[in-house]
Amino acid sequence: MMEISHETLVGIAKSWGLFYFIAMSIGVLIYTFWPRNRERFARAKLIVLDKEDRPCR
Repeated sequence: MMEISHETLVGIAKSWGLFYFIAMSIGVLIYTFWPRNRERFARAKLIVLDKEDRPCR
């Protein structure tokens, strides 16, 4: 069995971790700006400003 050094594993984790992070970021941006999600995000924006929500006194 071939032994893999710690430095090799760190290098692989750093490079693939970067590609994974970039891919996930692109996925989130696509989800955010997908036309079908526009109404969902518009409703979420308005729910925060619901009239029934008042600060506690």
